[in-house]
Amino acid sequence: MARHAQRVAQNLLAVAALLLPATLARAGDKPRKPIPASPAADYPLHDTHDGITIAAEPGDIKETRPDTRLDYFHHGFMPIRVIVTNNTDQPLSLDDARILFVAADNYTRNAATDDDLARRMFSKKYAEGSKIPLPAPLPSITVHHPAIDKQILADDRDFGFPTTTVAPHTTVSGYLFYDTKEIDDPVLDKATLELRKVRWASTNKELMAFEIPLKPTPEKPEAASQTTH
Repeated sequence: MARHAQRVAQNLLAVAALLLPATLARAGDKPRKPIPASPAADYPLHDTHDGITIAAEPGDIKETRPDTRLDYFHHGFMPIRVIVTNNTDQPLSLDDARILFVAADNYTRNAATDDDLARRMFSKKYAEGSKIPLPAPLPSITVHHPAIDKQILADDRDFGFPTTTVAPHTTVSGYLFYDTKEIDDPVLDKATLELRKVRWASTNKELMAFEIPLKPTPEKPEAASQTTH
């Protein structure tokens, strides 16, 4: 009996060791903070007129991708950080703004919605959870992953635009995700990010469209040297 009790205790400890990391990961899923944005004019890809500068920073390399809970990039979504700097004395409104990705073939894509992301990211295998075998005689257990939709909402909360009003002499930024799965690599070659229906908040007057030519981010020298060895 003593030996049986000892075996049961060891098995329970094994279960706890397996479940504790997953439990702590869920409990510790605190809000994530993007790297603070610089003024839009500091980014190489930008357009300026009417005292407004809007920049785009594509996430085609690891260094410029947001630290999201889900890996959208490797599921065919290109993250692009949009940075808006208002150098005027009146507030700017993005309430009606359309931010469009125009590929080299002129096919235009809207930013993906939360539902678009969820449909691509969801899989039956993920929903069923991970089977973890335990020492005999205990049966295997299933550890369920955090819900996809909740992670997407959390990513949108942490990395999306915090406001659609850009106050005078301030900068606002947020990440958008574009479905580029069907575009030949490099997807950014000869592509453009267009912003339409950007308006002055006080008068609702629409500004001329912003057009930001995109291009692949140059590979870092150290990364290029590593690929040659």
